Amino acid sequence: MAEHPPLLDTTQILSSDISLLSAPIVSADGTQQVILVQVNPGEAFTIRREDGQFQCITGPAQVPMMSPNGSVPPIYVPPGYAPQVIEDNGVRRVVVVPQAPEFHPGSHTVIHRSAHPPLPGFIPVPTMMPPPPRHMYSPVTGAGDMATQYMPQYPSSQVYGDVDAHSTHGRSNFRDERSSKTYERLQKKLKDRQGIQKEKISSPPSSPQKCPSPTSEHNNGLIRGQNATGLNTGSAKNKSGRGKSTTQIDTETEEKDEETKAMEALLSNIGKPVASDIQARAVVLTWSPPSSCINGETEEATTAPELYGYEILVSSTGKDGKYKSVYVGEETSITVNDLKPATDYYAKVQAEYNSRKGTPSEAESFTTLSCEPDVPNPPRIAHRTKNSLTLQWKAPNDNGSKIQSFILEWDEGKGNGEFCHCFTGLQKQFKITKLSPAMGCKFRLSAKNEYGTSDFSEEVFYYTSGCAPSMPASPVLTKAGVTWLSLQWSKPAGTPSDEGTSYILEMEEETSGYGFKPKYNGEDLAYTVKNLRRSTKYKFKIIAYNSEGKSNPSEVVEFTTCPDKPGVPVKPSVKGKIHSHSFKITWDPPKDSGGATISKYVVEMAEGPNGNKWDIIYSGATREHLCDRLNPGCFYRLRVYCISDGGQSAVSESLLVQTPAVPPGPCLPPRLQGRPKAKEIQLRWGPPQVDGGSPISCYSVEMSPVEKEEPREVYQGSEVECTVSSLLPGKTYNFRLRAANKIGFGPFSEKCEITTAPGPPDQCKPPQVTCRSATCVQVNWEVPLCNGTDVTEYRLEWGGVEGSMQICYCGPGLSYELKGLSPATTYYCRVQALSGVGAGPFSEVVACATPPSVPAIVTCLQGISDDDIENSHYSPSTCLAVSWEKPCDHGSEILAYSIDFGDKQPLTVGKVTSYIIDNLQPDTTYRIRIQALNSLGAGPFSHMIKLKTKPLPPDPPRLECVAFSHQNLKLKWGEGTPKTLSTDSIQYHLLMEDKNGRFISLYRGPCHTYKVQRLNESTSYKFCIQACNEAGEGPLSQEYIFTTPKSVPAALKAPKIEKINDHVCEIAWECLQSMKGDPVIYSLQVIVGKDYEFKQIYKGPDSSFRYSSLQLNCEYRFRVCAIRQCHDPVGHQELVGPYSTTVLFISQRTEPPASASKDTADSPRQQRALSDEQCAAIILVLFAVFSILIAFIIQYFVIK
Repeated sequence: MAEHPPLLDTTQILSSDISLLSAPIVSADGTQQVILVQVNPGEAFTIRREDGQFQCITGPAQVPMMSPNGSVPPIYVPPGYAPQVIEDNGVRRVVVVPQAPEFHPGSHTVIHRSAHPPLPGFIPVPTMMPPPPRHMYSPVTGAGDMATQYMPQYPSSQVYGDVDAHSTHGRSNFRDERSSKTYERLQKKLKDRQGIQKEKISSPPSSPQKCPSPTSEHNNGLIRGQNATGLNTGSAKNKSGRGKSTTQIDTETEEKDEETKAMEALLSNIGKPVASDIQARAVVLTWSPPSSCINGETEEATTAPELYGYEILVSSTGKDGKYKSVYVGEETSITVNDLKPATDYYAKVQAEYNSRKGTPSEAESFTTLSCEPDVPNPPRIAHRTKNSLTLQWKAPNDNGSKIQSFILEWDEGKGNGEFCHCFTGLQKQFKITKLSPAMGCKFRLSAKNEYGTSDFSEEVFYYTSGCAPSMPASPVLTKAGVTWLSLQWSKPAGTPSDEGTSYILEMEEETSGYGFKPKYNGEDLAYTVKNLRRSTKYKFKIIAYNSEGKSNPSEVVEFTTCPDKPGVPVKPSVKGKIHSHSFKITWDPPKDSGGATISKYVVEMAEGPNGNKWDIIYSGATREHLCDRLNPGCFYRLRVYCISDGGQSAVSESLLVQTPAVPPGPCLPPRLQGRPKAKEIQLRWGPPQVDGGSPISCYSVEMSPVEKEEPREVYQGSEVECTVSSLLPGKTYNFRLRAANKIGFGPFSEKCEITTAPGPPDQCKPPQVTCRSATCVQVNWEVPLCNGTDVTEYRLEWGGVEGSMQICYCGPGLSYELKGLSPATTYYCRVQALSGVGAGPFSEVVACATPPSVPAIVTCLQGISDDDIENSHYSPSTCLAVSWEKPCDHGSEILAYSIDFGDKQPLTVGKVTSYIIDNLQPDTTYRIRIQALNSLGAGPFSHMIKLKTKPLPPDPPRLECVAFSHQNLKLKWGEGTPKTLSTDSIQYHLLMEDKNGRFISLYRGPCHTYKVQRLNESTSYKFCIQACNEAGEGPLSQEYIFTTPKSVPAALKAPKIEKINDHVCEIAWECLQSMKGDPVIYSLQVIVGKDYEFKQIYKGPDSSFRYSSLQLNCEYRFRVCAIRQCHDPVGHQELVGPYSTTVLFISQRTEPPASASKDTADSPRQQRALSDEQCAAIILVLFAVFSILIAFIIQYFVIK
């Protein structure tokens, strides 16, 4: 199918910033003239520019063309159309209009319709274009002629907006092979010159020859994101990815399992839909479910579902064009509506199950039928005079058949709704003449082709030009404001509705003195005059004018602006004194009345200091008000606002007023709480109903006996209950109550009579106490007032402490004798009477004191240990120390104590509680007791204790040194084994003198030896010793001086032997530092062969020696020691240190490797060098291995 060349980019020459050429432009020599070529909406105008490229201009537009000689050049138009020159106000326009059905083949078209819908709005074109070298209208020629069925009038997009421009209907295709080849060569030439378009309105299709669609949201009558209309079954759901061609469907990039692949293969095995009942705008599509037989074999692995989902894809741009989804559902037959007549369509079906989609089926092609044209748009007026009207219109969609004629009807200006024929033809404009001025006519239009006539368009009403407007009516006020007035007026009588009539609104202010001034000039019938002054009168008149002239001014009307709302009134104030139930307020008017008289004031009041519930208490014209019926002691907030013709003002500041409080009102009589008692009752009451505007601070209760009117206050406080005591049992009393606040007390309540109950006896008088001896007293008491009941018994409480007395007697008697008391002691007693009603109160407490006597027995007599005695003259062998506690003196001060400790006379001491008895015999037992003495005599003796004096301490032993070294001294003293048990009676204390000349303790214990360690060599030390036993420490011995000897050098490591030759070897050993200035020399000894004694072969200060008397195959054993040479004043002395470990060396003729000789020499040495520590380590390791083995055996054989 042949295609038209794509529209070229028009944005390079079309600009909205350049105005249209409205009149011919003539050069200086008058030979050139600009002709405007009008391009209607939906059409395109193609020209060839100076550079040889083609430029396509889409309508609506007016293309300015320059004519060299002022004449209209030849215009090449498509078949069936003819150019028509229209001159309007001196401007000539070239309009391409349809003509008779005859068609003559000619050169290629330069003006053709676009397959795209009209562009939004009018796009202006530039006024000037670069002139070509010779002329502006170079036709685009082709190699051959076009087919006779070629119709350049293409239907606009109605149902599917992305229908390709080249596939409108069957009769508009290029059916001639030669024409198709010519078109392809032309398209290639255009692409080579123009290049690829830079801006594309919609995404390009897969075919390289398709025209870009200018719409991307409305396609084929379906709106993206909404359900499709015109479907009998199902609903079209636009989803992501639907409506795309098979070449645009993305393949899955992830590997799918066998089940998914089998299901997709099943879904892809679906036949193409079948088109039936094809109409001009509808078609019925039917399809079958996917077949389980794939490639002639039935798929057994996949079970065919019972219900599938289907998606119908339709394309009007070719088999490989862009497909749109028109249906999604489970039906197998649908009716697709809203199709374009005479259009080739392709339909596919795609199966879906469980969110899995198969490959779309093959495309089913069908062509919709042709029909009558679409309803045209109403004609529009192109030019108007007093006697004629020129109408223009646009061709509607021909729906597959060329429009044969347009039918224009009018009502002949009668206005009775009856239309008659006016024009029939292919032209798109018509001029009606012989009309009257200001005459109105109705018009309607229809189109006709071989299939029928379309419906008529909407009716339009147009007027011819007339005379100047008549005098309009006065403007009317629609709404008035404070600073503005909204006015409205109507057209003058007899003014055509389509005639351009403008209006001038003039205004005059009363006080300005400048007269009327225009405030508005335009075509609107209403205007709001702003920036006016409030409450001011203004005069208005209206003037109408058109192209013929102005009308007379309307009658003058007068309107007044509204007054503004008044200002805020002044904050109200209190006038006069504030009473407890009323007060008067007054306020001043606002400073700004808003231009109108204030009609009334409104006063609002709210209770409480923060109350927000406002109530209107006054509304009137006066500026004061009496606020009455108020509560005392309450806060009230008041505010004022005013009202005038301008509106209501804002509220003023609030005034806070508090009414004074008053005393509270009367209370209800107090009531009895519980049962009355004999001497007290409990009263309770409630607050008064009226508190007087102030919280109740206290209550007052008064009482009076019934027989006497002598009230007395028994309670005053803030509580609502009290207990009245000190009443007489069985008596009747009157009570009354009053409340008080910060102002004062209110009135008394009514009286309340309450009778007390019978009570127990009264309080007894204090009892009389008589002392008969120091340990015996007599208590007597009297009978109290019985309060109507007899006393049944008395209770006597006695005790040494006033607050903790105990009952010592209970009975009917009036006296009692107490014995066994302590002398000189204060006792307390009280008595209580009891009756059948209860116990009376105790009497007052009486205190009595027994007379004094001899002291009490001394307690806690005991001996004092020797460690607690700090007396330097105390000797445990001849002294005994005792202590005791001071006994009770029984009212007479203790003067002395008498100590009895044997056959001798008792020892009297002063007022002490401890004493040291001296001049006693050592190692002797004594029996000791003590008694206290006062002015009345001696008290009894205490218990007896036995104490024994200790023997005398021992003398110090002789100290001697039994062993010594350069760091240790072993000392021995006394007779006995070196180790003595700690239970020995004699202990020894060894002391040594330190650097400061003080003796410090080294040892204390029963042993007879002690080793002093960490001493310095060749140093003298002083020691002394003393013996101790339970009698104490004996005297210190004389000072003993012992001196440590000098130390010998340390043992050297085994020497190292290096063989020089068969007869010479070199022995080396470690070197020691000098010891405190004394030099150190070395002594090397050797045993040759089987000798048993070492022989010295070297003695000197060197640390090596070369031995040259070796014999072959002979054993040599070497050892070395260090010798310290001491230079003492007494003479020269050498201290020999211990020898090192013996090293074995065997001289042989054949020299083994050095390592072998060393190993041979070291192995005996290592065998001999095992120390005690190494042996102990080896034994410990063997014992650990043996223990682990035993544990494993027990674990394996016993536990398991």
